[in-house]
Amino acid sequence: MDQIWETLQQAFSAWREDFALIEKLPQVAVALLVLLLTYYTARVSRAIIRRTLKHRKADAEASLLISRIAQWTIISLGILFAADQMGIDITAVLTGLGILGFTVGFALQDISKNFMAGILILVQQPFEIGDTLEVAGYTGTILTINLRDTEMRTVDGLHVRLPNTDVFTSPIINYTGLQRRRITLETGVATNSDLERVREVALESIAGIEGVLSEPEIDFRFERFGDSSIDLSIFYWYDERQLTYSQALDLGIRRIKLAFDQAEIVMPGPEQAVFVKELPSA
Repeated sequence: MDQIWETLQQAFSAWREDFALIEKLPQVAVALLVLLLTYYTARVSRAIIRRTLKHRKADAEASLLISRIAQWTIISLGILFAADQMGIDITAVLTGLGILGFTVGFALQDISKNFMAGILILVQQPFEIGDTLEVAGYTGTILTINLRDTEMRTVDGLHVRLPNTDVFTSPIINYTGLQRRRITLETGVATNSDLERVREVALESIAGIEGVLSEPEIDFRFERFGDSSIDLSIFYWYDERQLTYSQALDLGIRRIKLAFDQAEIVMPGPEQAVFVKELPSA
């Protein structure tokens, strides 16, 4: 009798385990579906990231690293979500990952900031390799964008490596692709000058420069009375395809000086009064 009862108990236990397994079949199916979708999403994301970085002409090793990090991040999240669907408690795992991430992030915060800034620069594309920029106090041509820094060759030939955080958080002036740019010239004329004649000569001299645009028109303004002069400003736009900034500025200064000399318009320099006091003889 005892043997029969024991046999029945074993059969009931096996049946209960089989029934519990059958009950979990929908959860297992959902978990498998999540894993399949995660794997597909990770592959597609990796391909998109690599294509984007290749278009940005990023370093090949950096592109491979970023795409793999993105792929395994998606896969890891998918595995955790699938485990949660099967009723597995992932709280302890998430807690451990959080503590580990905080510790590593605190220890490598400078590297992490530059790494994330590099990824954002590559994704947002505020500039491209070969562009001429003014950023973080430097002006030059971008050579390459790495995960930690951005390499630049400055206008005076220096090779500079800028931390990506400085590049990403600084104002960026991109001179590449400009079709026109404005120049401001400031000078002064003698206080007894014929101001209308000054205006006419200045406008005519700037308008004669090849590459200076007629639209927007040249702007001439008398600004203020100086100590020994009447100060003026001339604003003019030039075509970047015909002139560089340095050329347009150099031509503007030389043309103004030559035109004023020919028209006998005086540009006085700063004056200082010197008083000599004669000491009484002993």
